[in-house]
Amino acid sequence: MKSPEILASEHIATTRRYFLRLGAGTVAGLAIPDVWAAGNIDHPALVKAMSKLQYLTADKDFRYVGRIKPRISEMSDSERKAAGLTRDSWSLEVIVDSDSKARVRKPMTKKDNTALTFDQLLEIGKTKAVSFLQVMTCNNVADPLGMGWWEGVPLRDILWKTDPDEKVRRVFYHGFHRDDPKWMFRSSLSINRILEDPPGDQPVILCYKLNGEWLSPDRGGPVRMLVPGAYGFKSVKWLKEIKLTSNHLNNDTYAEKGNDVDSQMKTFARILNWKEKVKSGKAIPLTGVVQCGASGLSRVQFWLKPKSESWPSEDRYFDAAPWKDAEILPAPDDDWGDLPKVKSLPEIRHQTGADGKPVTWPLRNTIVHYAALLTNVPEGDYEIRVRTIDANGIAQPMPRPFRKSGDNAIQQMKLSVGN
Repeated sequence: MKSPEILASEHIATTRRYFLRLGAGTVAGLAIPDVWAAGNIDHPALVKAMSKLQYLTADKDFRYVGRIKPRISEMSDSERKAAGLTRDSWSLEVIVDSDSKARVRKPMTKKDNTALTFDQLLEIGKTKAVSFLQVMTCNNVADPLGMGWWEGVPLRDILWKTDPDEKVRRVFYHGFHRDDPKWMFRSSLSINRILEDPPGDQPVILCYKLNGEWLSPDRGGPVRMLVPGAYGFKSVKWLKEIKLTSNHLNNDTYAEKGNDVDSQMKTFARILNWKEKVKSGKAIPLTGVVQCGASGLSRVQFWLKPKSESWPSEDRYFDAAPWKDAEILPAPDDDWGDLPKVKSLPEIRHQTGADGKPVTWPLRNTIVHYAALLTNVPEGDYEIRVRTIDANGIAQPMPRPFRKSGDNAIQQMKLSVGN
């Protein structure tokens, strides 16, 4: 799973350029290397990361989330092949739920040697493949897991090949789990979301590439589900079986422990690269990342509150606080990341134009960085908070403040200014 340190390195160059644009007078006395290398990210890799923005996350740098132990990546090549987890051994069954009234006339099964193979999926992809940008995020984790450019085949193009009847209401699916019930991870979607995309949205895909490379075992390779705008539990890894059902209820493993399985990603801000102790008289850079969810983004705001200052308990989301606007940083120019297959992006439906530039900014279901500079901060102890204002003008954590539909609580960090 992607760490705050990696997220910090990914926006460091852009924020540095932002502060330098403010002018030498504004940042006089600010020791840039010391500021960026302080705190929990004080290591040589950060200095190297300052040279360019890493908007997209390398496969190895994603924060890992998975139920199976040991990891799939810890299996030998021969073990993965025997388990159907290599590109030459993978196959997907698409069948009917035997407990439902739904029917398919052409099921895809291993028994009949009609299960979908990886080569067949790629052949369909020659004319049907789509790709899009999306942040991967968990609804119970406070920070994004990683930002990717994903590629695959729309699931609907596979489902239609089974010739389903009109009784299909929902699609159940699960991934590899060593045939051990304790490792099984299930999820589901409405058949309507799979067959039809809302305007401006991307299709649900059978995904086999990340940032131009084949999916690795830790990212769910050879093939995973990828559900646009949804939290990661919908995008099941190591996909092995799909069932079409007339059942109107979900079967999601994540429904356990009160999780909302129909939640779309929320919009929220997080602080990165923060130094909790600063000498008086120093300018203080504030930088971070925003997850742009279903409601988009219009503004990012921050609030520096003296620790000794009380706040009314009834204003739980600090609506009356004297928030100030930070700057939303622009999209990368040409370099989307230190990735061999992504020097520039192709035209992506609803996201980029023919030149590979975003058609709007920020993009929903992706990330964006922000920056601000705090100056003339008196000596003392403080709390700093950040929040987003979405495209509907609603401040974080509203309109959906409940954690089990996605963790978007307002973050608080400490700051001590003195000698």
